[in-house]
Amino acid sequence: MFSHRATRLIPLLLSVLAIGLWQGSSGELAQAQAPSQKYPKLILIIRHAEKLGVKEDVHLSDAGKERAKQLPLLFVKSEKRPDPLPIPDFIFAAHDSKNSQRPRETVIHLAKHFKLPIDDNYHSTAPAKDPKAKGAAELRDELFKDPKYAGKTILISWRHGVLPELARTLKATNAPAKWGDEVYDRVWRITYDASGKAEFVDLPQRLMPGDAVK
Repeated sequence: MFSHRATRLIPLLLSVLAIGLWQGSSGELAQAQAPSQKYPKLILIIRHAEKLGVKEDVHLSDAGKERAKQLPLLFVKSEKRPDPLPIPDFIFAAHDSKNSQRPRETVIHLAKHFKLPIDDNYHSTAPAKDPKAKGAAELRDELFKDPKYAGKTILISWRHGVLPELARTLKATNAPAKWGDEVYDRVWRITYDASGKAEFVDLPQRLMPGDAVK
């Protein structure tokens, strides 16, 4: 038999237990509803594909056109690519300049393959005479502040001379200070955690004969 005092304590204990269960369930619900990722999941940066090296030619060379056709293989599992890159949700390319249309040309086939538009509104080097031109800083703000990019995979085709600057602008502080003049076969991958901390990795494309293996 319970004592009179124990009998009086039972409703109180049940109330405390109920409150604890409610707080736990509501906390789990709030956690489930809270966004787990405010930044993109990852950003992939590539240099435009090969060029002829003739100042008057703003387009890709034949080798560059072939690399552009092969780009979708970066996202396909194969014997030599057992861990393919995640398929991009958004594609960006540096705005055409008087000297080069190559960043946009490099991703045309890729965009068609995945049925994605190309956003080419951002300049790799914003024209000094155009105060409205958007550059790397504006692209960063677009990707980090618009919730539609949260948890998504972004691919950016850029120009190599300012590509390290872009990577650092996107929080990859340990990215190399220079992209080699004759290097076309790399992918710079920047992965973000929920707090926005960036992890940088330099990967081989392995798309064309002669591409680096590592």
